[in-house]
Amino acid sequence: MPSKASQSIYQLKITLIDSKPPIWRRVLVPAHFNLYQLHQTIQAAMGWMDYHLHQFIIDGEFYSVPSSEDWEPVIDERKFKLEKIAPAIKSKFVYEYDFGDSWRHQIVVEKILPPSPDEKYPQCIKGKRACPPEDVGGVWGYDDFLEAIQDENHGGHDEYLDWIGGEFDPEAFDLAEINQRLHVIK
Repeated sequence: MPSKASQSIYQLKITLIDSKPPIWRRVLVPAHFNLYQLHQTIQAAMGWMDYHLHQFIIDGEFYSVPSSEDWEPVIDERKFKLEKIAPAIKSKFVYEYDFGDSWRHQIVVEKILPPSPDEKYPQCIKGKRACPPEDVGGVWGYDDFLEAIQDENHGGHDEYLDWIGGEFDPEAFDLAEINQRLHVIK
């Protein structure tokens, strides 16, 4: 029989570091999820497409899926459960996605809750703002992108709008769409 801790649900706040105004998601995930499952959850909740490498940074250690191409050894994220690496409320760690753009996310354990039998997990319960497009150049490139698409006189205005498919609303947040993506994660 699973322990009471492993039956718990973690409420996590995932905030894109240095995004102003903040871009964040609040998600509920099973305590027994390993870090790879948490990676999948973050990808779906934020709106990333999982095109790039990622890592978790926890107490100065690097967790990811080991590869023969790694520059430095990493700890296998598939072997570590959320309840072990963040055992208490207020535990914090970092998730980095796309080492070129360096999308760094702070993850904070806000609550540890009992599961609700009527709910599916993982689940997003709240968030703010659209996820930046892949390959836009990190937080600072995203700021430049937003400035360009909002100013018809900007030299990159038309090029950026073509690149993004014609329009982009930085305030957009679709909870139902995010939860639809999350419900395929097991």
